[in-house]
Amino acid sequence: MIGIIVAMDKELELLLPLVDGVREFADGRFTFYCGGIGPREIVAMKSGIGKVNAALATQAMIDRFQPSFILSSGVAGGAGGRAGILDVVVADRVVYGDVWCGPGTMWGEAAGCPLYFTTKPLDVPEEEGVKHGLICSSDRFISTVEDVEFLRENFPDVLAVDMESGAIAQTCYLNNVPFAAVRVVSDTPGAGDNVAQYSDFWSDAPKATFKVVRKILETVEDL
Repeated sequence: MIGIIVAMDKELELLLPLVDGVREFADGRFTFYCGGIGPREIVAMKSGIGKVNAALATQAMIDRFQPSFILSSGVAGGAGGRAGILDVVVADRVVYGDVWCGPGTMWGEAAGCPLYFTTKPLDVPEEEGVKHGLICSSDRFISTVEDVEFLRENFPDVLAVDMESGAIAQTCYLNNVPFAAVRVVSDTPGAGDNVAQYSDFWSDAPKATFKVVRKILETVEDL
């Protein structure tokens, strides 16, 4: 079984129409949605926004369903690089943008963990609308030029920013569960009014943006 975690109801509403035969299970604070995408059996859930919610949700999914692979999906902000609005970023690595554990550690490095959480390779071609690279996670909505510049000073190749993938990656790392992240860019922090960009994204974004997730699950053979 493959796990898919999103942060918000709006993301779940885009994902669930891709799932065949959805069955809903409530368990404590979380609700899980089981079904199929292509040939794969999946379980999907909404974690809630932020790193603590994401970590709790990931552990709950692992404990109940023992997924062979977990995918963090949903939206992300751009980071002034190659990925623009409506581009899909397939992470090759995930890092924290707001963690420092003191002398002897690097910025972004969680205690007892590698600086970068490497993702399971996904055979998704980089083409127009699909980019591969680094996703940076922070417990804040990145909205200003200064926010982006700070992240790029530490991680010059960052393509997108979110608030959950780092915690999902760390929880998977500690449980020895393969992990990946696929995020659709909703706004470009620091480029005009990115809060308005983010709001408009939900009315303008086609549901097809999440179909890259379906493509991955249909075509990657070793999940």
